[in-house]
Amino acid sequence: MKAKKALKRLNKVEALLSNVIDQFPASKQELGELLNSAKAAVSRAQETINSQLSTSAEKKTQPRGEIARRAGVTTDGRQSTPLAPVKRRPSAKRKSINALTRRRLKKTA
Repeated sequence: MKAKKALKRLNKVEALLSNVIDQFPASKQELGELLNSAKAAVSRAQETINSQLSTSAEKKTQPRGEIARRAGVTTDGRQSTPLAPVKRRPSAKRKSINALTRRRLKKTA
């Protein structure tokens, strides 16, 4: 299960436990203590998941930045692009020929 989904479910469980604890009669101390311990366990689970989310978010942000810098064409690459294909495209388009494959374009109905 994903961490965000688990957190949502734990929030619902904690809200339900709070409701039950509030409506529970004070005369039943043993059951009240059990419910309080269950609520404490749910809150500890939420804290654990939150700490895991924060550490995993830090790890994921670093590689994305490196990948984004590597992607794309650099200025040197743009300058070294051959001009022949660039010049060929407008004339091929007028003749309805694909500039790269040199095949005729099919008409769509």
